[in-house]
Amino acid sequence: MGEQWFTAIEATAERPARLDTSMANPARVYDYWLGGKDNFAADRKAAHDAIAANPGILIEVRANRGFLGRAVRMLTAEAGIRQFLDIGAGLPSADNTHEVAQRIAPESRVVYVDNDPMVAAHARALLTSDSGGETCCLGADLLDVGGLLAQAREKLDFGQPVAVMLLMLLHMIPDSEHPHALVAQVMAAVPSGSYLVISHPASDIRAQSMAEMAELLTQTGPPMTARSHADVSRFFDGLDLVEPGVVALPSWRPDSTEVPAEYATGWCGVARRP
Repeated sequence: MGEQWFTAIEATAERPARLDTSMANPARVYDYWLGGKDNFAADRKAAHDAIAANPGILIEVRANRGFLGRAVRMLTAEAGIRQFLDIGAGLPSADNTHEVAQRIAPESRVVYVDNDPMVAAHARALLTSDSGGETCCLGADLLDVGGLLAQAREKLDFGQPVAVMLLMLLHMIPDSEHPHALVAQVMAAVPSGSYLVISHPASDIRAQSMAEMAELLTQTGPPMTARSHADVSRFFDGLDLVEPGVVALPSWRPDSTEVPAEYATGWCGVARRP
Protein backbone atom coordinates (compact mmCIF):
# COMPACT_ATOMS: atom_id res chain seq x y z
CA MET A 1 0.00 0.00 0.00
CA GLY A 2 2.90 2.37 -0.55
CA GLU A 3 4.74 4.37 -3.15
CA GLN A 4 7.02 1.46 -3.98
CA TRP A 5 4.38 -0.22 -6.10
CA PHE A 6 1.94 2.44 -7.23
CA THR A 7 0.99 6.01 -6.57
CA ALA A 8 -2.08 6.21 -4.37
CA ILE A 9 -5.19 7.88 -5.73
CA GLU A 10 -5.17 11.60 -5.15
CA ALA A 11 -8.07 13.34 -3.49
CA THR A 12 -8.84 15.65 -6.42
CA ALA A 13 -9.59 15.09 -10.09
CA GLU A 14 -7.06 17.77 -10.99
CA ARG A 15 -4.26 15.49 -9.80
CA PRO A 16 -5.11 12.04 -11.17
CA ALA A 17 -3.34 8.93 -9.95
CA ARG A 18 -0.57 7.34 -11.97
CA LEU A 19 -0.79 3.69 -12.88
CA ASP A 20 2.51 1.76 -12.68
CA THR A 21 2.22 -1.46 -14.68
CA SER A 22 5.87 -2.42 -14.16
CA MET A 23 5.30 -3.48 -10.56
CA ALA A 24 2.98 -6.25 -9.43
CA ASN A 25 -0.17 -5.12 -7.71
CA PRO A 26 -2.06 -7.40 -5.28
CA ALA A 27 -5.50 -6.57 -6.70
CA ARG A 28 -4.37 -7.44 -10.23
CA VAL A 29 -2.54 -10.59 -9.07
CA TYR A 30 -5.75 -11.70 -7.34
CA ASP A 31 -7.67 -10.87 -10.50
CA TYR A 32 -5.38 -13.17 -12.48
CA TRP A 33 -5.85 -16.00 -9.96
CA LEU A 34 -9.62 -15.61 -10.36
CA GLY A 35 -9.31 -15.86 -14.15
CA GLY A 36 -9.72 -12.15 -14.84
CA LYS A 37 -8.14 -10.10 -17.61
CA ASP A 38 -7.34 -6.86 -15.78
CA ASN A 39 -3.67 -7.58 -15.13
CA PHE A 40 -0.22 -7.04 -16.65
CA ALA A 41 2.98 -9.01 -17.18
CA ALA A 42 4.40 -8.13 -13.76
CA ASP A 43 1.19 -9.26 -12.09
CA ARG A 44 1.15 -12.55 -13.97
CA LYS A 45 4.80 -13.24 -13.06
CA ALA A 46 4.08 -12.59 -9.39
CA ALA A 47 1.01 -14.81 -9.60
CA HIS A 48 2.98 -17.71 -11.09
CA ASP A 49 5.82 -17.23 -8.59
CA ALA A 50 3.31 -17.53 -5.77
CA ILE A 51 1.79 -20.67 -7.28
CA ALA A 52 5.27 -22.22 -7.59
CA ALA A 53 5.96 -21.62 -3.91
CA ASN A 54 2.46 -22.51 -2.72
CA PRO A 55 0.59 -24.69 -5.25
CA GLY A 56 -2.52 -24.50 -3.10
CA ILE A 57 -2.86 -20.74 -3.48
CA LEU A 58 -5.66 -21.01 -6.05
CA ILE A 59 -7.67 -23.15 -3.64
CA GLU A 60 -6.92 -20.57 -0.95
CA VAL A 61 -8.30 -17.82 -3.18
CA ARG A 62 -11.49 -19.83 -3.56
CA ALA A 63 -11.61 -20.37 0.22
CA ASN A 64 -11.27 -16.64 0.84
CA ARG A 65 -14.07 -15.91 -1.60
CA GLY A 66 -16.24 -18.49 0.13
CA PHE A 67 -15.54 -16.91 3.51
CA LEU A 68 -16.56 -13.51 2.17
CA GLY A 69 -19.90 -14.88 1.04
CA ARG A 70 -20.65 -16.71 4.29
CA ALA A 71 -19.64 -13.74 6.44
CA VAL A 72 -21.72 -11.23 4.47
CA ARG A 73 -24.73 -13.56 4.48
CA MET A 74 -24.46 -13.93 8.26
CA LEU A 75 -24.08 -10.19 8.79
CA THR A 76 -27.01 -9.35 6.54
CA ALA A 77 -29.46 -12.12 7.42
CA GLU A 78 -28.64 -12.71 11.10
CA ALA A 79 -27.08 -9.48 12.38
CA GLY A 80 -29.22 -7.08 10.35
CA ILE A 81 -26.27 -5.12 8.96
CA ARG A 82 -27.18 -2.85 6.05
CA GLN A 83 -23.90 -0.94 5.62
CA PHE A 84 -20.55 -2.33 4.51
CA LEU A 85 -17.15 -0.65 4.24
CA ASP A 86 -15.00 -2.99 2.13
CA ILE A 87 -11.39 -1.78 2.35
CA GLY A 88 -8.92 -3.13 -0.19
CA ALA A 89 -11.77 -4.38 -2.32
CA GLY A 90 -9.78 -5.42 -5.39
CA LEU A 91 -11.11 -5.67 -8.92
CA PRO A 92 -14.78 -6.55 -9.48
CA SER A 93 -15.56 -10.25 -9.86
CA ALA A 94 -18.45 -12.59 -9.14
CA ASP A 95 -20.16 -12.47 -5.76
CA ASN A 96 -18.86 -9.14 -4.55
CA THR A 97 -19.87 -7.91 -1.11
CA HIS A 98 -22.75 -5.81 -2.47
CA GLU A 99 -24.11 -8.68 -4.59
CA VAL A 100 -24.22 -11.06 -1.63
CA ALA A 101 -25.72 -8.46 0.73
CA GLN A 102 -28.29 -7.08 -1.71
CA ARG A 103 -29.63 -10.52 -2.56
CA ILE A 104 -30.81 -10.68 1.03
CA ALA A 105 -31.43 -6.99 1.72
CA PRO A 106 -31.68 -4.92 -1.49
CA GLU A 107 -31.45 -1.69 0.50
CA SER A 108 -27.89 -2.48 1.65
CA ARG A 109 -25.27 0.22 1.08
CA VAL A 110 -21.74 -0.90 0.19
CA VAL A 111 -18.71 1.36 -0.06
CA TYR A 112 -15.62 -0.17 -1.62
CA VAL A 113 -12.22 1.38 -0.94
CA ASP A 114 -9.00 0.84 -2.83
CA ASN A 115 -5.88 2.84 -3.57
CA ASP A 116 -5.22 1.30 -6.99
CA PRO A 117 -6.44 3.62 -9.77
CA MET A 118 -7.32 0.65 -11.98
CA VAL A 119 -9.52 -0.79 -9.25
CA ALA A 120 -11.34 2.49 -8.77
CA ALA A 121 -11.88 3.03 -12.49
CA HIS A 122 -13.19 -0.49 -13.12
CA ALA A 123 -15.33 -0.50 -10.02
CA ARG A 124 -17.03 2.73 -10.95
CA ALA A 125 -17.75 1.37 -14.41
CA LEU A 126 -18.87 -2.13 -13.49
CA LEU A 127 -20.38 -2.13 -10.01
CA THR A 128 -24.14 -1.70 -9.94
CA SER A 129 -26.66 -1.96 -7.13
CA ASP A 130 -30.06 -3.51 -6.89
CA SER A 131 -33.02 -1.16 -6.54
CA GLY A 132 -32.99 0.57 -3.19
CA GLY A 133 -29.34 -0.04 -2.40
CA GLU A 134 -26.20 1.90 -3.14
CA THR A 135 -22.73 0.86 -4.25
CA CYS A 136 -19.71 3.07 -4.82
CA CYS A 137 -15.92 2.91 -4.85
CA LEU A 138 -13.65 5.43 -3.13
CA GLY A 139 -9.99 6.09 -3.84
CA ALA A 140 -8.37 5.99 -0.41
CA ASP A 141 -5.63 4.25 1.57
CA LEU A 142 -5.84 2.54 4.96
CA LEU A 143 -2.52 4.16 5.82
CA ASP A 144 -4.44 7.46 5.82
CA VAL A 145 -7.24 6.44 8.16
CA GLY A 146 -8.49 9.98 8.64
CA GLY A 147 -8.85 10.61 4.93
CA LEU A 148 -10.47 7.23 4.34
CA LEU A 149 -13.03 7.76 7.09
CA ALA A 150 -13.81 11.29 5.94
CA GLN A 151 -14.75 9.99 2.50
CA ALA A 152 -16.67 7.02 3.92
CA ARG A 153 -18.77 9.29 6.13
CA GLU A 154 -20.06 11.02 3.02
CA LYS A 155 -21.55 7.72 1.82
CA LEU A 156 -22.43 5.83 5.00
CA ASP A 157 -24.34 6.75 8.15
CA PHE A 158 -21.83 6.32 10.98
CA GLY A 159 -24.70 6.65 13.44
CA GLN A 160 -25.76 3.13 12.39
CA PRO A 161 -23.72 -0.12 12.49
CA VAL A 162 -21.19 -0.71 9.73
CA ALA A 163 -19.45 -3.94 8.77
CA VAL A 164 -15.77 -3.22 8.10
CA MET A 165 -14.32 -5.74 5.63
CA LEU A 166 -10.53 -6.28 5.51
CA LEU A 167 -10.07 -9.39 3.43
CA MET A 168 -6.55 -10.36 2.40
CA LEU A 169 -5.33 -6.79 2.82
CA LEU A 170 -3.52 -6.44 6.13
CA HIS A 171 -0.59 -8.64 5.10
CA MET A 172 0.40 -5.80 2.76
CA ILE A 173 0.93 -3.50 5.73
CA PRO A 174 4.23 -4.22 7.53
CA ASP A 175 4.49 -4.11 11.29
CA SER A 176 6.43 -0.86 10.99
CA GLU A 177 3.20 0.82 9.80
CA HIS A 178 1.33 -0.41 12.92
CA PRO A 179 -1.55 -2.27 11.23
CA HIS A 180 -3.20 -3.20 14.53
CA ALA A 181 -3.44 0.47 15.46
CA LEU A 182 -4.88 1.32 12.03
CA VAL A 183 -7.62 -1.26 12.43
CA ALA A 184 -8.35 -0.05 15.94
CA GLN A 185 -8.74 3.52 14.61
CA VAL A 186 -11.27 2.39 12.03
CA MET A 187 -13.28 0.41 14.56
CA ALA A 188 -13.21 3.31 17.04
CA ALA A 189 -14.98 5.43 14.40
CA VAL A 190 -17.93 3.07 13.88
CA PRO A 191 -20.73 2.66 16.45
CA SER A 192 -21.64 -0.15 18.79
CA GLY A 193 -23.13 -3.06 16.88
CA SER A 194 -20.65 -2.71 14.03
CA TYR A 195 -18.58 -5.67 12.88
CA LEU A 196 -15.01 -6.36 11.78
CA VAL A 197 -14.32 -9.06 9.17
CA ILE A 198 -10.72 -10.12 8.51
CA SER A 199 -8.93 -12.75 6.47
CA HIS A 200 -5.14 -12.92 6.54
CA PRO A 201 -2.34 -15.21 5.26
CA ALA A 202 -0.96 -17.42 8.02
CA SER A 203 2.70 -17.61 8.99
CA ASP A 204 2.16 -20.67 11.18
CA ILE A 205 0.39 -22.97 8.68
CA ARG A 206 2.78 -24.67 6.23
CA ALA A 207 5.27 -22.09 7.37
CA GLN A 208 8.05 -22.93 4.90
CA SER A 209 5.82 -22.71 1.82
CA MET A 210 4.31 -19.44 3.04
CA ALA A 211 7.74 -17.96 3.74
CA GLU A 212 8.95 -18.93 0.26
CA MET A 213 5.87 -17.42 -1.35
CA ALA A 214 6.27 -14.19 0.63
CA GLU A 215 9.91 -13.92 -0.46
CA LEU A 216 9.06 -14.45 -4.12
CA LEU A 217 6.21 -11.95 -4.08
CA THR A 218 8.38 -9.36 -2.38
CA GLN A 219 10.86 -9.56 -5.25
CA THR A 220 8.27 -8.33 -7.76
CA GLY A 221 5.84 -6.35 -5.62
CA PRO A 222 5.13 -5.08 -2.14
CA PRO A 223 6.46 -6.89 0.94
CA MET A 224 4.10 -9.54 2.27
CA THR A 225 3.77 -10.04 6.03
CA ALA A 226 2.04 -13.29 6.89
CA ARG A 227 1.01 -13.46 10.55
CA SER A 228 0.41 -16.07 13.22
CA HIS A 229 -2.92 -16.98 14.75
CA ALA A 230 -2.04 -14.89 17.80
CA ASP A 231 -1.13 -11.84 15.71
CA VAL A 232 -4.29 -12.07 13.61
CA SER A 233 -6.37 -12.49 16.77
CA ARG A 234 -4.92 -9.21 18.09
CA PHE A 235 -6.82 -7.31 15.38
CA PHE A 236 -10.00 -8.24 17.25
CA ASP A 237 -8.88 -6.95 20.66
CA GLY A 238 -11.74 -5.22 22.45
CA LEU A 239 -14.34 -6.81 20.18
CA ASP A 240 -16.64 -9.80 20.72
CA LEU A 241 -15.65 -12.63 18.42
CA VAL A 242 -18.45 -14.42 16.61
CA GLU A 243 -18.32 -18.20 16.82
CA PRO A 244 -16.22 -20.12 15.86
CA GLY A 245 -13.62 -17.39 16.51
CA VAL A 246 -10.37 -17.01 14.57
CA VAL A 247 -10.03 -20.15 12.47
CA ALA A 248 -8.67 -21.37 9.16
CA LEU A 249 -10.60 -20.00 6.19
CA PRO A 250 -12.62 -23.13 5.31
CA SER A 251 -13.51 -23.70 8.97
CA TRP A 252 -15.54 -20.52 9.50
CA ARG A 253 -19.16 -21.71 9.38
CA PRO A 254 -18.45 -24.06 6.46
CA ASP A 255 -21.09 -25.08 3.96
CA SER A 256 -21.31 -28.01 1.58
CA THR A 257 -19.32 -26.21 -1.13
CA GLU A 258 -16.34 -25.29 1.04
CA VAL A 259 -12.85 -26.53 0.20
CA PRO A 260 -11.20 -29.08 2.54
CA ALA A 261 -9.68 -27.51 5.65
CA GLU A 262 -6.28 -29.06 4.97
CA TYR A 263 -5.80 -26.65 2.06
CA ALA A 264 -6.09 -23.58 4.25
CA THR A 265 -3.12 -21.23 4.66
CA GLY A 266 -5.03 -18.28 6.07
CA TRP A 267 -6.79 -17.20 9.26
CA CYS A 268 -10.14 -15.42 9.39
CA GLY A 269 -12.68 -14.14 11.85
CA VAL A 270 -15.69 -11.91 12.47
CA ALA A 271 -16.22 -9.81 15.59
CA ARG A 272 -18.80 -7.32 16.91
CA ARG A 273 -18.05 -3.99 18.53
CA PRO A 274 -19.85 -4.01 21.89
